[in-house]
Amino acid sequence: MAGLDKDTPIPTEITVQQKSRQMQVSFDNGRSFTFTFEFLRVCSPSAEVRGHGPGQETLQVGKRDIDIVRVEPVGSYAIKPVFSDGHDSGIYSWDYLYMLGEHQIALWDDYLMRLTAAGASRDADQSVPQAQRGADGCGGGCGHHH
Repeated sequence: MAGLDKDTPIPTEITVQQKSRQMQVSFDNGRSFTFTFEFLRVCSPSAEVRGHGPGQETLQVGKRDIDIVRVEPVGSYAIKPVFSDGHDSGIYSWDYLYMLGEHQIALWDDYLMRLTAAGASRDADQSVPQAQRGADGCGGGCGHHH
């Protein structure tokens, strides 16, 4: 992963709220974003979720009740949340977290659209084996700018 851009806002505080399943990230430029654990999980920057190239993404389903077990620091440039489903390979750099915050509504709307198109659910008890990919092949979504 490349080093941070000199203009990248740096988090001044990261708060994990287990009860509401939310993480709040405050940046040194005054901006603050609140993410649900589910949003962070389905938008994981990991290869497992994003794939290794366009069209390789895997649509994440059944993550509504996901928890973050702990958050590990990665150097001075990122965090690595450990999720209750065992997912721990996503490295969330400060610039990636900031991008998620700025585009959260569009990314979430895109995710819900792809979930619907795949006939999948945010609830874990409804498994849809063949619906792991959206109809357009773009199952990942988060971080992709169309």
